[in-house]
Amino acid sequence: MLETIIIALIAFAILWKVIKTTINNALIVVTILFLLYTGFGITPLDVWHQITQVAQTLSQGPIGK
Repeated sequence: MLETIIIALIAFAILWKVIKTTINNALIVVTILFLLYTGFGITPLDVWHQITQVAQTLSQGPIGK
């Protein structure tokens, strides 16, 4: 019985760290997107479009082909 409680506490601690890190990263992304929008007028859709373009370019292989 005690082992089960210890394992549950360890699992909860790990889950808590993952959730905390996820929320922290989400807040950082939201802050960056907000600053880009207010400072330069760059919308989140513009950022997403640029990310997909970079992914397509990288998937096409080496540049010297």
